[in-house]
Amino acid sequence: MNTRRRKRKIVIAPNTFKGSLDAPEVTAAIARGVRAACPGWELLQLPLADGGDGTTDCIVRATGGRLFRKIVTGPLGDPVEGAWGITGDGSTAIVEVASASGMARVPRPMLNPMRATSYGTGELINAALESGCRRLFLGLGGSASCDAGAGILQALGVDLLDRDGRQLDPGAASLKDLSKISLEQISPRLQEVELILGYDVENPLYGSAGAAYIYAPQKGALPEQLPLLDRYLRHFAAVVENDLGIQIGVLPGGGAAGGIGAGLAGVLGAKLVPGVEEVMEIVGLPALLESGRVGLVITGEGEINAQSLYGKVPVGVSRLAKRHAVPVLVLAGAVKLDLDAAQREGITTMLSITDGPLSLDQSMARTAELLESTARRAMELVQINL
Repeated sequence: MNTRRRKRKIVIAPNTFKGSLDAPEVTAAIARGVRAACPGWELLQLPLADGGDGTTDCIVRATGGRLFRKIVTGPLGDPVEGAWGITGDGSTAIVEVASASGMARVPRPMLNPMRATSYGTGELINAALESGCRRLFLGLGGSASCDAGAGILQALGVDLLDRDGRQLDPGAASLKDLSKISLEQISPRLQEVELILGYDVENPLYGSAGAAYIYAPQKGALPEQLPLLDRYLRHFAAVVENDLGIQIGVLPGGGAAGGIGAGLAGVLGAKLVPGVEEVMEIVGLPALLESGRVGLVITGEGEINAQSLYGKVPVGVSRLAKRHAVPVLVLAGAVKLDLDAAQREGITTMLSITDGPLSLDQSMARTAELLESTARRAMELVQINL
């Protein structure tokens, strides 16, 4: 890893280590290790997210924005406190599905994608629209629902009607009854705002790689429910195509967050993008790398594996850094990605932070300590190479 002396700026831009440390805590631990080995280097701490948990807080912190809280409808209909944010310049509002409609909002034994709704996320979007923002970024990830965003759409004034002209009930099970989509009562503010959806997986809405078969089991779906959920999502897509003339079944990222990506792209005309790319743009990472003064980027997540190639933070960061010939070090709890594949994406090298035979629980309890010590050892090697 070659870092020239004139480039003495290091960007530390990791994702959360799920179940252990959030992204700011990961960033701080890495920074302590780097400072111990390289006290003369300038460190820029830029915690990142990919659209899932922590996205709103990440962007608000990085831009000097503000965070707002609101009581909204939880996945199973109970009230929950959700949050949305706005960037420091007031131009972009941020909402993440996980805040109001995430799996963390439901006790594990009660997870049920047949019933779970995304309605509360729509209520947060309505609150954010009132801020006067010009853009709204919705982070997709971690949802408890598999309703193709039906709850969000209804909260925003879209009529999803059955054959008798009645509104659909909450949950994916009701999608089979969808007969007509009407936009007559839609929120007028939606016409004035650019709506961007940030996905962290590229799966389509339905099919063997779709929202039901791949992600519904972790939301509590039973094996026998998977073909039913897939059929309901297909039916929803067919009505969207029939009523609005838009095909949503195979959109990359359309299966994210239980199909919210496809539903909002098709009905509202929202733009689907890799979440990490949009987050990096909002917090200013591309401009930092374009400056030519960054000698190294350190990123990471709990586990880097083949799935990381489909929109996770370390690979998104490395692809950006590669365009500017900046080396990238990835720190992870577990490294399960082939090095050749990683290097094709711009990753210089990857290091596991575990320092011996540890159980998962032991490793997670020591994550901050292990991150700090691994970062220090890595930077000591960089110093030798200078």
